[in-house]
Amino acid sequence: MAAMAVALRGLGGRFRWRTQAVAGGVRVAARGAAGQRDYDLLVIGGGSGGLACAKEAAQLGRKVAVVDYVEPSPRGTRWGLGGTCVNVGCIPKKLMHQAALLGGLIRDAPHYGWEVAQPVPHDWRKMAEAVQNHVKSLNWGHRVQLQDRKVKYFNIKASFVDEHTVCGVAKGGKEILLSADHIIIATGGRPRYPTHIEGALEYGITSDDIFWLKESPGKTLVVGASYVALECAGFLTGIGLDATVMIRSIPLRGFDQQMSSMVIEHMASHGTQFLRGCAPSRVRRLPDGHLQVTWEDRTTGKEDTGTFDTVLWAIGRVPDTRSLNLEKAGVDTSPDTQKILVDSREGTSVPHIYAIGDVVEGRPELTPTAIMAGRLLVQRLFGGSSDVMDYDNVPTTVFTPLEYGCVGLSEEEAVARHGQEHVEVYHAHYKPLEFTVAGRDASQCYVKMVCLREPPQLVLGLHFLGPNAGEVTQGFALGIKCGASYAQVMRTVGIHPTCSEEVVKLRISKRSGLDPTVTGC
Repeated sequence: MAAMAVALRGLGGRFRWRTQAVAGGVRVAARGAAGQRDYDLLVIGGGSGGLACAKEAAQLGRKVAVVDYVEPSPRGTRWGLGGTCVNVGCIPKKLMHQAALLGGLIRDAPHYGWEVAQPVPHDWRKMAEAVQNHVKSLNWGHRVQLQDRKVKYFNIKASFVDEHTVCGVAKGGKEILLSADHIIIATGGRPRYPTHIEGALEYGITSDDIFWLKESPGKTLVVGASYVALECAGFLTGIGLDATVMIRSIPLRGFDQQMSSMVIEHMASHGTQFLRGCAPSRVRRLPDGHLQVTWEDRTTGKEDTGTFDTVLWAIGRVPDTRSLNLEKAGVDTSPDTQKILVDSREGTSVPHIYAIGDVVEGRPELTPTAIMAGRLLVQRLFGGSSDVMDYDNVPTTVFTPLEYGCVGLSEEEAVARHGQEHVEVYHAHYKPLEFTVAGRDASQCYVKMVCLREPPQLVLGLHFLGPNAGEVTQGFALGIKCGASYAQVMRTVGIHPTCSEEVVKLRISKRSGLDPTVTGC
């Protein structure tokens, strides 16, 4: 082997790869005799944030590798390159949400003169196949983009050997060692299973599975009150399935609670059932294949049961750090959440190891924040930049049947931070023009702007409940990011007739006690 190493080293006095015989396969070693490392940057995790890092570094002329491996879900679901957002998150969720919205538009169509026989059946298999095919096209696109940028991709499950080196086992039993000057951890998270509940793991599914089901989930119990839970229950109801949401405490924890309550009210009035203050205790499979769920009403203490075709757990997520052997590299994690601890520049406890995205303690679990944080990090490492990620005023949207978009502080956060006497809230109900002809209920279409009371009344937060909330919120997020005041928003000319113009028509303060109802156009 020593002779092989000399031969491989060649005239340059260095080499990138050498092989060693090991039990069970072949090891590919990562270092040359001179101690030089294989890559300028190694990214662990092929999700949105990790891929953004890799592509940015490659564009800056660096030698880059990405390692990514998807551990199959307990149900055996697996997917390709692209991470949660592409495969089991934002993309398939939004497409299935769109399917549900189309169902509502079909019901509206006769009011606009379209002769459509009602009811129109929905074909889960056809929708799922179309969504899955689109996701697979994105998987392929990411592979091509990495190849075009000369980024090396390894489909291996990586773990640290030391602070500059990771190892993994490829197909065929080949053990691979990779070293790099800089390492970015972007492994994201996975859905949490309530393993203390009998039958939860054996019979339940999560968001890792729902989008890849070939057959309709049928009558579904969604356990949890996260945005994932409400979005899934919303599109299931929208395509005509029986969906029930079991909520232990409060919906949409961390979001504005007035808006959260209105989201629930709208869903309940449009067919989604809710079990409030309940917690499941057992899931059993009946002889006929259905699932019997037992739960406790935490208010009365009474036990109850129900029968479902599918049980979907949406009770939060856990960071995908367990198999990384972070202790071998000296990377510190939170003892409570196991998320990686970083500073304001995404640096971990090890100077050349960084972390971005959902795997990081205290960061928003949002795809765009991971992408931007990753790009800015790479620009600091290799592009001479000093710009750091600003995590304030990050906009987001919950894609429930009536969408909820927000940016900035909730009303509760504003009051906690500044005091009730220093906060002014302007609000209004409104009726989208599109709802009028079809006679749709607009009771929960609502917008509010949270401001400082003292002039110039800086806008602290904007909350919008209604159609196309993501599009509306994205536009106003720019102004709020730039420090917009209430007066500046009120001097902005609206686009008529749109839902977004309701934001620039907010004249009624909650403190005034006046009726905020707006009749619309």
